[in-house]
Amino acid sequence: MTTSVRTFPGAKTPDRSWIVDSSGLSIAAYQWGSESGRPLLLAHGGFDFARTMDRFAPLLAAQGWKVIAWDHRGHGNSEHAALYSWDADIRDGVAVLDSVTTEAVPVVGHSKGGALALTLATIRPDRVSALVNLDGLPSHRTVPDIPDRERTRVMASDLTNRLDFRRRAHEGARKPGTIEELAARRKKMNPRLSDDWLEYLVTVGGSESDDGWRWNLDASMRFGGFGPFRPEWSLARMPGIAVPMLAMLGTEQEEMGWGTLPEDVEPWLPPGAKLMPLEGVGHFLHIEKPDLVANLILEFLA
Repeated sequence: MTTSVRTFPGAKTPDRSWIVDSSGLSIAAYQWGSESGRPLLLAHGGFDFARTMDRFAPLLAAQGWKVIAWDHRGHGNSEHAALYSWDADIRDGVAVLDSVTTEAVPVVGHSKGGALALTLATIRPDRVSALVNLDGLPSHRTVPDIPDRERTRVMASDLTNRLDFRRRAHEGARKPGTIEELAARRKKMNPRLSDDWLEYLVTVGGSESDDGWRWNLDASMRFGGFGPFRPEWSLARMPGIAVPMLAMLGTEQEEMGWGTLPEDVEPWLPPGAKLMPLEGVGHFLHIEKPDLVANLILEFLA
């Protein structure tokens, strides 16, 4: 077995990494920037990991911020759990923050991480001084595509499907492949990202065995598997956010995106919040346009 190390222009390995105990589960945490910098918490998206911030986080760290991120449970180098829930992810984030500071800090979250940041700002406002949401704003525009009279039947089949999946979950394993093969699989969901970037991600977010590379993701997880969540819950909470808030939306729709349009969320924004659609940018706006997004965040936090 030979290890192939990939690089990417501007990507930087975290300056520090450590393990945080979160209610008995080991959570991997990372830091970019000086120990003397001002702390900033960064939350990645679902089926991502903290090292997807290797190009973006250093841009914030270069301006004096101590950027802290963590691998969500079951993601990256964090421990796998028997079950996953939204509340558990929030507890993990607070545990990581507690390992650095007890003060309120700015929180920047992408996609699922943006939705987690919204929840954190409403239930632990004492820990959040400012909020930046990167294409993680909820929308209730999804319209049921089945008649009401069929919904109970569909619910029963969905529950059966999920229970059957859980019974087999302990047998699951990520499919191995070469660096190029894993990158190609991810490109189906991230078509706007370059092959070089995706191949770099394999080497920082995967592990190599005798039969090839595998993503460091719990095979028992699947999309929508982070616990009970409905967009309406976040929408209802959003007007009550009491800290400065900046939200960015990518206007190019992608499979992993939320499909949220500005008109979906404008009526729900808290007073003084700023909403910025970025034209011609997809869901992974901080990877497509890292310098632009970082500069907008730095200007907001200043």
